[in-house]
Amino acid sequence: MRTDIFARLDREPEPPKIEIPRMSRTRLALFGGTSAFYLAIVVAVLASTWLVLIDWKVMLFRPYQQWPELHPYLDYFVVLGQRGPTAVMVAAWLGWRSWRQHTLRPLLVLGVSLLLLNATVGAVKIGLGRLGPHYATRIGSPELFAGGDIFPSGHTANAVVTWGILAYLATTPKTRRYLSALSATVSLGVGLTTVYLGTHWLSDVLLGWAAGLLILLGLPWCEPLIGRAEAWILGRREQWRARRRLAPSLPVATGGPRPALVIRQRTAAPGKPERETVTAGGPRPGPTGRSTAQLAQPRARTSRPERPPGGGSGNRHASASRPTSGG
Repeated sequence: MRTDIFARLDREPEPPKIEIPRMSRTRLALFGGTSAFYLAIVVAVLASTWLVLIDWKVMLFRPYQQWPELHPYLDYFVVLGQRGPTAVMVAAWLGWRSWRQHTLRPLLVLGVSLLLLNATVGAVKIGLGRLGPHYATRIGSPELFAGGDIFPSGHTANAVVTWGILAYLATTPKTRRYLSALSATVSLGVGLTTVYLGTHWLSDVLLGWAAGLLILLGLPWCEPLIGRAEAWILGRREQWRARRRLAPSLPVATGGPRPALVIRQRTAAPGKPERETVTAGGPRPGPTGRSTAQLAQPRARTSRPERPPGGGSGNRHASASRPTSGG
């Protein structure tokens, strides 16, 4: 017996309850602490404090030269923080979940989080303009406002957000714990890999972790907007389906023009006769070649000349009068 698994999944009912994270006190406390950490990193780099000295020590240590055998493997591993490939992989998984659960929320949450990530991280990158380790010009300098775009680390922030979305959208506490551990491991590994490869300073990675975590912690504030967007999209889809069902299937003759749909509305003003108004399309040809409007109108009788009284065909010429006999 053949079993169509996709048809069965399509008929699977929606889960009884999908828990949507709320902005609890714990989440607010974590959001405030992460924000303070974010600001502290930015101030420490701007002031050229001990954090900048650590950046230079790690850079001059050159980890990629200390352990060159790891370089080929870490070149592939760092792709898990690249925006394009990770977005495609996670979107494919969340798209399947959206289809199975009959909801657009997973895909909308991913779209909102990536939009916030690009806006916030991109703005700070461009505003501070920090150069990377390979392009540094002066030892001990923070290399700010020099036209760079690596502070904070985009790979690290993207890894935190993209893989953290899986834990954020988990439907059970056990699954959420496992996915949180997995996303934390991947994001930590991606950040440290960028330091190993020499593409980012250590402070770039620290700020990338904080930037990605802030987006995940603040997502509950976006849930009402996501719900309204989902309702609007589903409402538009139902309207489109309703129009498809109501549209008549009109036969089209081979080589002939396609008949247009005519919608007529009868309007009548007080004291005036009703009239028809054509709102779209044109007249539709009937089976005899005449339009529907022409078929609806009664045919006027053509006037014929009245026959002369007396019936019959009658004489066409006037008969001459006969003379009366008599003497």
